[in-house]
Amino acid sequence: MQVTGQIQQVREFVKTWRKQGQTVALVPTMGYLHEGHGSLITRARQENDKVVVSIFVNPMQFGPNEDLASYPRDLEKDRAYCESLGADLIFHPEPEEMYHEGFSTYVDMSILTEELCGLSRPVHFRGVCTVVSKLFHIVQPDRAYFGEKDAQQLAIIRHMVDDLNMDVEVIGCPIVREEDGLAKSSRNTYLSAEERKAALILSQTIELGKQLVAEGEKDADSLVAKMKENIEKEPLARIDYVKAVNGLTMQQQKNIESPLLVAMAVYIGKTRLIDNFIL
Repeated sequence: MQVTGQIQQVREFVKTWRKQGQTVALVPTMGYLHEGHGSLITRARQENDKVVVSIFVNPMQFGPNEDLASYPRDLEKDRAYCESLGADLIFHPEPEEMYHEGFSTYVDMSILTEELCGLSRPVHFRGVCTVVSKLFHIVQPDRAYFGEKDAQQLAIIRHMVDDLNMDVEVIGCPIVREEDGLAKSSRNTYLSAEERKAALILSQTIELGKQLVAEGEKDADSLVAKMKENIEKEPLARIDYVKAVNGLTMQQQKNIESPLLVAMAVYIGKTRLIDNFIL
């Protein structure tokens, strides 16, 4: 397995693979990899000849009061993990490699980015779309793999690919959870022991939502109200949002019908965690 921080070297690797008739997958990450990322790499390995994992904490998608400086990083651990899963190349650029002096071109989107996480993180998705677009142009993958935990991000990237006629298949992979149900996240490392226990309220509320739908709940507002009520039982939890939206457009909907995304963002102490389920 190779590791490089240079765009030109990535292109040279891909050019060689293409000459050999090999397919190429991209797994974009911000590093500090866990089993959720591992599931993406494993699937990419199964479905493609070559797998590129990008590890880049993208400053453009962090707001001024967010956790860019403290976001966990461990390249050596990530390198060993990627190698154990059969990745072929890690692309680990410095910000200056991705955003040269005078950089002034961005990929922006309306409508889908204006709900859910986009409300409380207004610059976030412009940063996501810009960096993912750059990664697609650099690697030129046949397929790119993203987790369904970031369901809004996945919908936005699919929409961007469609709007801009990008020649890449975007594949979503299921949420990977800890044994007790908590969705795996690099930010889980921020939680104290007490907060870690309190964070289970997210997955417990997701299960409650699924149960209510299975029992015949048809009104989205009623579903969301009951889920919020459950979260509010946990003293360390503070709701950013709980919403039921169309899974393609991210617009709120009144009726529980497919395609439905029920998504939440909840602060446990100072740590913002997300979870969801899809109908």
